[in-house]
Amino acid sequence: MRFASIAGLVLPFTLAEQLVIPAVEEAVSLQLAEFSDYYVDTANKAIDSPDTLSSHDVRGIEERQTSSYWYETIAHQGISAFNDNPTTYKVYRNVKDYGARGDGQTDDTLSIQRAISDGNRCAPGACASTSTTNAVVYFPAGTYLVSSSIVSYYATHLVGNPNSLPILKATAAFDGFGVIDGAQYQPGGALPWGATNIFWRQIKNFVIDTTAIPAANAATGIHWPTSQATSLQNIVFRLASNAGTQHQGLFIEDGSGGFMNDLVFYGGKYGAVFGNQQFTVRNLTFYDAVTAISQIWNWGWTYQGISVNNCTVGLDMATRDANKEVVGSATFFDSSFTDTQIAFNISRNANSAPRTGGSLAIENVSLKNVGTAIQYGPTQAALVAGTTASSTITSWVSGQVYRPNGPNKVASAQTPFTRPASLLSNGKYYQRSKPSYADLPSTSFSSVRAGGAKGDGATDDTAALQKVITAAAASGKVVYFDAGTYIVTSTLFIPATSKIVGEGYPVIMSSGTFFNNVNSLKPVVQVGNSGDSGIVEWSDMMVSTKGAQAGAILIQWNLASPSGSPSGIWDGGTKGSGLTYTECPATPSSTTINNNCRSGNTAMHITTSASNLYLENVWLWSADHDVDEAKLRQITVYSGRGLLVESKVGNIWLVGTSVEHFARYQYRFLNTQNIFAGQIQTETPYYQPNPSARSPYPLISSTDPSFDVSCPTATAAPNCAEAWGLAVQASKNVLVYGAGLYSFYSNYNTSCSATGASTLCQQGMVLYDAASTTNFRVYGLNTVGTYGMIYKDTTRLATYDYNLNIYPSSIILFDNAV
Repeated sequence: MRFASIAGLVLPFTLAEQLVIPAVEEAVSLQLAEFSDYYVDTANKAIDSPDTLSSHDVRGIEERQTSSYWYETIAHQGISAFNDNPTTYKVYRNVKDYGARGDGQTDDTLSIQRAISDGNRCAPGACASTSTTNAVVYFPAGTYLVSSSIVSYYATHLVGNPNSLPILKATAAFDGFGVIDGAQYQPGGALPWGATNIFWRQIKNFVIDTTAIPAANAATGIHWPTSQATSLQNIVFRLASNAGTQHQGLFIEDGSGGFMNDLVFYGGKYGAVFGNQQFTVRNLTFYDAVTAISQIWNWGWTYQGISVNNCTVGLDMATRDANKEVVGSATFFDSSFTDTQIAFNISRNANSAPRTGGSLAIENVSLKNVGTAIQYGPTQAALVAGTTASSTITSWVSGQVYRPNGPNKVASAQTPFTRPASLLSNGKYYQRSKPSYADLPSTSFSSVRAGGAKGDGATDDTAALQKVITAAAASGKVVYFDAGTYIVTSTLFIPATSKIVGEGYPVIMSSGTFFNNVNSLKPVVQVGNSGDSGIVEWSDMMVSTKGAQAGAILIQWNLASPSGSPSGIWDGGTKGSGLTYTECPATPSSTTINNNCRSGNTAMHITTSASNLYLENVWLWSADHDVDEAKLRQITVYSGRGLLVESKVGNIWLVGTSVEHFARYQYRFLNTQNIFAGQIQTETPYYQPNPSARSPYPLISSTDPSFDVSCPTATAAPNCAEAWGLAVQASKNVLVYGAGLYSFYSNYNTSCSATGASTLCQQGMVLYDAASTTNFRVYGLNTVGTYGMIYKDTTRLATYDYNLNIYPSSIILFDNAV
């Protein structure tokens, strides 16, 4: 079985991420080549590094009263259900069980590497991807000396003790690219996996220390080219801060991400070097770096809650060639710069090429003792002056604007988005990090395997799971899903007040006829009943389907949570789905729909009664390729709908979410309000228009956007009725801070998304109704392979050719309110 999802949801597998689109690969390689010597060009300055880390230095890292952590003492019974040796394969590994000392004196490199590699796992260069060798590698408190890179394998979670962060300290003679290397380069310089197909991995709760490496030597904390279902959280980077330092904390040069949060950087030439298609980064703090963030390329990035202190440059996204941008766009908000010479360094001007390259949106960014707020890099001219006092950039954009008509090319102050108070905390958008439950003992957790569930991918675990979940909610315990694949044959109910956490992305998998009636939809997991209120927390899990499940709603969320205390889902694939290349191969030459490959009706439905829900790093994916097949060949799996939000009260936060490959739509906001969405990302199914979005799932007239108006007859263009990336109707206060909405294929062929294509993959990507949608605004809209970027009812407002960027087409600000 294969499926994939993250941060809470999973559907069967497909292949847009892994397939290397030639135009994309070429664009990325050119961008990286141009910047190959960029990192030695920025002027250095002498800075001081703090000798100690105190709790008040580290934003987002929870203060603890004890160094013990429940995860060390709980019984580890998790399994990989579809591993070749499920009874002997170890999902959980403690590095000290493999000989690591953590005493600050012993070289622990080899012991740590043994813990990672144990069990015939997917090593760099050894396999393309896998869902059967997930591993959690745990580090107790201590200082672990490493003399070469800790090389991470596919689907590996590196987890430290959050109560006393383990320190990974590089020796003075350290040899390697990254204290942690998340994708070790292979002979010839290639990455070991397709960087747009590196899924299911985390690094959290560490201090990465390179200060023993001479400042003049190049040193990297973490090398992290990555894709969806991945995260970095609660990490402190300590870098050499001497004059001339060549250290960098985090380096990303490729991929299709992604999410990271709660990171703190001290010192370095660069705190972070970022190059990836799209990403959401939240709650990053930089002290005493020469350049806090060097953006070397992207399509679109979202920065939320960034704090830059005592640095030369905050965000540097300027190219050295003023007439050729390599950064697509960035959205930067709810952030601050203090004691910094230049907050933003850009190179976009009226003559930049491509037309919208280097676009930037800034909103609610405070400045204190900043030399220049926004600088035009090539001439060092100040576009926006700095201040020695305190001031705020309420809103400023550089790029093309539609209100709702355009384009208007601007580089100027704007009216900021009107933000509903219910989405805010202290004047900024509400934020909430994934809980670690670090203050609880292991006795506060109820293991589902200890409660009788097998998780073996074969046993019906419905009754056992329900018993554990119901009892835990009544007793105030946290449900602990040991690693495994748990089959359910009827709806699993999660009561209000539940807290659920998984180990290594365990899977709840629906199976059987109960979920296979396309005319009688049934939730696989139901959170609350209509009218219920309370708070549910759910993290590090996946929900998937096995075989034909045409009536399955993977998650139905009915729960109303209190205002100011939302519920949350954070982070959440495997072998055994019965939807593999064997059962559901790609069929570009056939028009026959295989109903046995209808994997699910709707990924997630937030119903009319639900309210106050925070989703972070949630990936809703209908698979496009077989992740466990050696060649990662494409499959045709039909999934009906992505994320449907009908909440009447609203107050929904979507932070770093993605929805991909659903037949009728990816994101659908209907009769709802107060939606915050940060860097949403979508892909249209690769098989469309064979069949079109009208099938293989029948229309649900009450909730589906119709294609009958825009594609009224059989004479309409073949690519007319294809899945909407975002469809908004009868809703208000829908505020999007970054969107990458992509259509790469037409009947499995990528020529429609190639640069200069005469016929694009589909006609329209964003749809809203003029009569009853108000305050719908978007920063940083990026589309690929789509002729009409935005439709107001049947009126096309923006086309790709007027908004060309480095690969997508981009609009830095769309506003239907004017």
